Amino acid sequence: MTGPVIDLGVLRHGAEPDPDPSPRLSRPPRANGRRLRCALVLLLVLVTLGAAAAPPPRRAVVTLPVPPGADVLVDGDLLLSIESTGASTLRRRLAAYRLPEGVPLWQAPLSAEARYWGLTLLDGMVLVTGYEIGPGGRGTLTIALDRATGAYRWQQPGSGTELADGNLLLQSGGEGEPVGLRVVDPCCGTVRWQVPPTADVEIQHAGQRANRVVLYRRNGPTEVRDAATGAVLARADLRPPGQGPLDFAQVLGDLLVTMGGEPSTVTAYGLDRLDRRWSVTVGPVEFATDCGVVLCLRTGANELWAIDPTTGVTRWRSDRWRWGWSYDGRLMVSADGGGPLERYLVLDALTGRQLADLGQWQLYQLGVGGKLLGTRRHPDAGVLVGELDIRAGTVRVRDVVPAATGECQAITGNLLCATPDGSYQLWALPD
Repeated sequence: MTGPVIDLGVLRHGAEPDPDPSPRLSRPPRANGRRLRCALVLLLVLVTLGAAAAPPPRRAVVTLPVPPGADVLVDGDLLLSIESTGASTLRRRLAAYRLPEGVPLWQAPLSAEARYWGLTLLDGMVLVTGYEIGPGGRGTLTIALDRATGAYRWQQPGSGTELADGNLLLQSGGEGEPVGLRVVDPCCGTVRWQVPPTADVEIQHAGQRANRVVLYRRNGPTEVRDAATGAVLARADLRPPGQGPLDFAQVLGDLLVTMGGEPSTVTAYGLDRLDRRWSVTVGPVEFATDCGVVLCLRTGANELWAIDPTTGVTRWRSDRWRWGWSYDGRLMVSADGGGPLERYLVLDALTGRQLADLGQWQLYQLGVGGKLLGTRRHPDAGVLVGELDIRAGTVRVRDVVPAATGECQAITGNLLCATPDGSYQLWALPD
């Protein structure tokens, strides 16, 4: 079944006019033509009545035995749920259910009192990340459990990023504290190399995996290290002129972008040798991100700047957009929406020209690099589901999920949504 398409931001020409609109003469209809038309009309009536009498197709809906307030993640045929074990919200367990039936498979207590917020699947393990606040200590930690059985494997401080060689990079600290690094084997937690908490950290990714790490200090040298071995690849003092503190550094593609000094200056360095490429004064910067053919800077003056990554030349700037990112060769930006919704638009990255307005949605992505789905409350109840085609600038309505509150997670071919009573239901999306 193909849903209707809402065409947003795409101009279409009207139908071609009849080149000869004058009335035409025709011979009177013959009797056999009337009989044929009557037969066709009767056939159409019968087909319509038959379709109306047929029961509507049953929707594939599964109610899952997950308690209200749980944090859930779906991986293939497995649904994982972080659930409370009693009166204390800090005592949690991880439960696994087989999809699509929702049959319980196993449950395992989590070994530390913490506010858990992350679930990651890696090399047959389930990595549960949270912030420990119990009597055993304070700080971020990761617990590894066996995906098939829930058996406890190991526990380490920090939150994890997968490396290109399959090992796991764990970062501890943050939130104004120096970040410590350790790389461990996911099978058993064996430490491969580590750095004590002495610096802030940025990571370069090759696809979805960490490739290199940057350790920078506000009043000291900056290092680029190989993420697999910890070997130092480049080292330099990147503090701004006058030796003022370095406010922040950020990896954007093959560049390391820093900000600091008076007035506030953004400077780009090549990540291989930390060689200076360009510098531009823009005032305080809240964040920077790779927007494909440009770099996006969000300034303290509530402006979004598009910077040429090769020369540092400002391509355009606007106070209309909150933030931007590259998707499918286009630049998506967001503006203020209504409540939890964001308004999404598509721009030409080099000029800032608006190409399409996609409307207000909560966005979900179907896997890495997969399709974008948007949800929003339907006026009559439930949740409207749309598929966003960024390159075409269109939204195709995929479904209306009647018993959902809008707390959803996209899975290939399915949508997992919370219901008003706090339970979860899995809805099969139509093609």
